Amino acid sequence: MSDVRNVIVIGGGPAGYTAALYTARANLSPLVIEGFNWGGQLMITSDVENYPGYADGVLGPTMMQDFRRQAERFGAEFLTDDVTRVDFSERPFRVLVGDDEYLADSVIVATGATARQLGLESEARLQGRGVSYCATCDASFFRDKVVVVVGGGDSAMEEATFIARFASKVYLVHRREEFRASPIMVDRARADEKIELVLNKTVVEVLGDLKVTGVRLRDTVTGEESELETDGFFVAIGHDPNTALFLDQLDHEEETGYLTTRGKTTETNIPGVFAAGDVQDHVYRQAVTAAGSGCAAALDAERFLAAERQRRSTVPAA
Repeated sequence: MSDVRNVIVIGGGPAGYTAALYTARANLSPLVIEGFNWGGQLMITSDVENYPGYADGVLGPTMMQDFRRQAERFGAEFLTDDVTRVDFSERPFRVLVGDDEYLADSVIVATGATARQLGLESEARLQGRGVSYCATCDASFFRDKVVVVVGGGDSAMEEATFIARFASKVYLVHRREEFRASPIMVDRARADEKIELVLNKTVVEVLGDLKVTGVRLRDTVTGEESELETDGFFVAIGHDPNTALFLDQLDHEEETGYLTTRGKTTETNIPGVFAAGDVQDHVYRQAVTAAGSGCAAALDAERFLAAERQRRSTVPAA
């Protein structure tokens, strides 16, 4: 473990596995510390129909297995464990997994983001069976069906209006009378005849056995409970980037925690450390954009390492 790697990739999702593929094909012999929950948000996604190359669609976990296998084919090494600490204060960089220490001349951070959940047992049980966290990914599966969206911010308004292009009816459930969303987004949702606002209600249970059939609501004013029949349930209460390990060393957005990168590159504030995928992208959050970002990070890392080798070779001997 005292050997210095060319590159360590932290995270196992579309961005991390694509970065691993590209760095492996560049003969950089990457170590991918993919985490116990490798695969990211795709592991709780059933059918993926919008990723190029899968003409007939693919299960999210199957796609992640394909990504992983392709990187492994070219020599990427995998460690299925969680990073517990990093030290980017000097090179080689130190990446710790418990008591084990790994060294590298460059690091690609691709730890992704996590969709916020309501924390209901029924919600977890029906993930991929009508429960979704991404309208762009899954709205087309609910064509001419009834859908419930829960949330009160811009994300919820955007998700509801997008889903309304496909669904016959969208119930937008919010726990208060007023929304956090910007007025223009609220007005857009109110103007859509397919969207009905259900205010002062919280979801206490997602109903269904093998698939979502409805939701049970509780009135936040009276405490009374009621049920809504629905074919789909979209949770739109935001995402949290998985950046806790890096906040004291890498520049990030103060309010959200997303890592910031320089210009159109994946470079962070520390030369040799790169960030790719949903850990620094809170706009698109798609598997295909994460994969593209992982490719960019790999190319940035490769060029960084080449420049370092060139610099070292031209430094006069003492």
